[in-house]
Amino acid sequence: MNAVVTIFWIAALPRWGVQGFVMCGIGGIIGPECQIPETTRILNRMMQSLAHRGPDGAGIHGSAHHLFGHRRLAIIDLEHGHQPMVSENGHLILIFNGEIYNHIELRQQLSRKGHRFHTFSDTEVLMKMFETYGPACLNKLNGMFAFAVFDQREQHLFCARDPFGIKPFYYTITPTGALLFASEIKALLRHPDVVARLHQGALFEYLTFQFCLNGQTLFADIHALKPGHSLEWRHGWHQPRIRRYWQLDYTIEEASEASFQDRLLLLLQDAVRQQMVSDVPLGCYLSGGLDSGVVTTLAARLSTEPLHVFNGCFAEGPAYDESAHARVIAEQNQCLLHTITPTAQQFVSLLPGLIYAMDEPAAGPGLFPQYLVSKAAREQVTVVLSGLGGDELFGGYARYLVAYLEQCLKGAIFETREEGRHILTLESIISNLPLLKSYVPMLQSFWQEGLFDSMDRRYFRLVDRCHLLGSLLHADLMRQYDPEAIFGSFREIFHEADTGSYLNKMTAFDQKTLLPALLQVEDRVSMAVSLESRVPLLDTRLAALAARIPPRIKYKHGEMKAIFRGTARSLLPESILNRKDKMGFPVPLHEWWQSGILREFTLDTLLSERCLGRGLFDRDALTATLNNKQFRFDRQAWGVLSLEIWFRQFFDDATPNPLHTTSEI
Repeated sequence: MNAVVTIFWIAALPRWGVQGFVMCGIGGIIGPECQIPETTRILNRMMQSLAHRGPDGAGIHGSAHHLFGHRRLAIIDLEHGHQPMVSENGHLILIFNGEIYNHIELRQQLSRKGHRFHTFSDTEVLMKMFETYGPACLNKLNGMFAFAVFDQREQHLFCARDPFGIKPFYYTITPTGALLFASEIKALLRHPDVVARLHQGALFEYLTFQFCLNGQTLFADIHALKPGHSLEWRHGWHQPRIRRYWQLDYTIEEASEASFQDRLLLLLQDAVRQQMVSDVPLGCYLSGGLDSGVVTTLAARLSTEPLHVFNGCFAEGPAYDESAHARVIAEQNQCLLHTITPTAQQFVSLLPGLIYAMDEPAAGPGLFPQYLVSKAAREQVTVVLSGLGGDELFGGYARYLVAYLEQCLKGAIFETREEGRHILTLESIISNLPLLKSYVPMLQSFWQEGLFDSMDRRYFRLVDRCHLLGSLLHADLMRQYDPEAIFGSFREIFHEADTGSYLNKMTAFDQKTLLPALLQVEDRVSMAVSLESRVPLLDTRLAALAARIPPRIKYKHGEMKAIFRGTARSLLPESILNRKDKMGFPVPLHEWWQSGILREFTLDTLLSERCLGRGLFDRDALTATLNNKQFRFDRQAWGVLSLEIWFRQFFDDATPNPLHTTSEI
C-alpha cells in the first residue's frame, strides 16, 4: 500500500480503532539482585521520580533477573496499551516510550504473516515486530522511541533509541554488576548504589560546546544511549554492547530543484498527517518563523476545527517579540493564537527547578520560555507539534553562512576546490551577507587566527565557546583542560559523514550533537507538564531526502534553508518567507540584569561562599566580572549560573528544588 492510500485509510478509521500512542517514562534493573524485595522498592522510587512523564498510569513487571517500570501518558486508545507488555508466549517483556507513526502499515504486514492483535496499541505492534524480526525491526520503524525488551529464556536485554534521539535513554552499571536504565538521570540517582559524581572530561566538553559528546553526561559512569544506536546486555558482561543501526546516506542524487521541492512537500504533508493522529486535544508551537510556520499551516489544513497555537514573546522590545509574525500565520490559517509573556520574576523563581528537570545544565536560556509556553499549552491540549529540526537538516544557522563566506574567500584567493566544485561564489553569496550584521563581533573573533585553516579546524572554532568561560574558571581546573583532546573528539564526529561537502559535514555534526541537546530541552520542558511534543520535520524519510539533495541546491546562493524555503512558498505569506530577522528564542537577560531582579539573584548565587568555595570558578575573576559596571549578562554568564545551580541541585546536601512534586501531578 503506498503512502497516500495508507493515509486516507487511516483517516477513514473510527477514532476508537486507531491505536494507542503512549508518551511516558521507563526504567529498569537487570541483574540477579532483582529477586530481593528491596530491589522492587528501589525501582518504585526510581519510577516515582518520573511520575510527571506519565500521570495516567504505572506498572511494574519483574522476575529473578529483571525489573521493568513504566509511567504512562495516554494519547490514543486510552483504555489499552498498558505496560510493561508481555508477549503471548510469555517469553518477552517490553517497555516503550514514544510513538511508531507507521504502525498501521506494519500491523497490516504482520497480519498477513498470521499475527493476531488484541489492542489498537502501537506497543503491541512493536512487540510483534521484535518477535518477528528481532533487532532488524529497527530498520522498519518510523517514529520517536526509546524501548527495552527482556527475553526471559535467554536472560538477554535489548534496548534502542530513535535515530535523532527525540526520546531519552540513560544507563549505568552498579558496583554489583547490575545494569540500570531510565528516561531521566534523576531516576538512576534514586538507586542507592548510584552516586552523583562529576565527569571532569565531560565538563570540559560542556564548557566547549554547552553539550557533551559521544553519549557522555556530566555524571561519571552515567551514559546516554546515542541516537540511532542499540544496546545489548547479559548478566556477567562488564560493559553493554552498543551498535549503530541508523545513519544518513549523503550520496548525492541528481534531480531538478523543482523535483526536490515537490517531493519534500509530499513528505512534509505525510509526516504532519501521521503525527496529528490523537484522541486528545492537539495544537502547535508557533514562533512565527519558517519551520513552525510550515508545520502549523499543514496541521491547520488537516484539522477539522480551529487549531490552538502557542507563541512566546517578551515585553522588553521588538528584539524579543515575534508575535506579530505568529499572528500573520495564525490568522491565515484561522488558528486560535495564545501568546505567553514570561517575566524576570518567573525566570528567577523557575530556573532551579528547570535545571533539575533537565538533569544537566542546558545549552541556552531558551528552555525557560519554552517551559512556560509548554505549561500554557497543556492547559488547552495534550499534544503539540514542533518545528524543531529544520535548521539542522537544511542549513539554518548563521554560522554556516560565516563558514561559507570564508570558504568563498579561500577559494577565490587560492583557487582551491575543497568540495570538488564550489557550491557558492563570492558573487552569489553577497545578497545574503546582510544576515550577518549582528554577528560582526563573532566574525572579528573568528578571523583573528586560523583563517583559511582546514574545514574541521574552522568549524571547531565556530562552535567552541570555551573562551567565554575559561577566564572565569579556577586555574587548577584549567590546567587539566586539553583543547587538542576536545578537538580530537570533535574531529572524529565531524568526519563520520561520508561526504566532501562542508555544508553536509557541518549539519551532520550538529544533527549528532546539538540536535540531541535541543531535543533534551524539548523533551524535559514538555514532559515536566505532561505534554507530548512531536517533531514532524525529523521524520526519517524527510531527513534521508535532505541528505541526498546536492548542497548547491540545498544552500543555493548561501540562502539559509534555500530548498526548504522554496518548498514553503505555497504555504506561507511573503512576509514570513522573506524575513531577515531570524531570532531563535532570545531571552532579555541583560535587560533583566539592569532592572535589578536578575542581578540580585545572580550575585546571591555566584558570589556566595558555597559557589566561590567550590573550586570551580576563580574567585577574583568572577567577583570582578560581576561587579564591573560594563558587565552584560550574556552566554558566559548564563553558562556560569546554570552550572552552579546544577551543582546545587544534584551535588550539594540541600534537597533539590523540582518544578513540581508528585502530589501536584
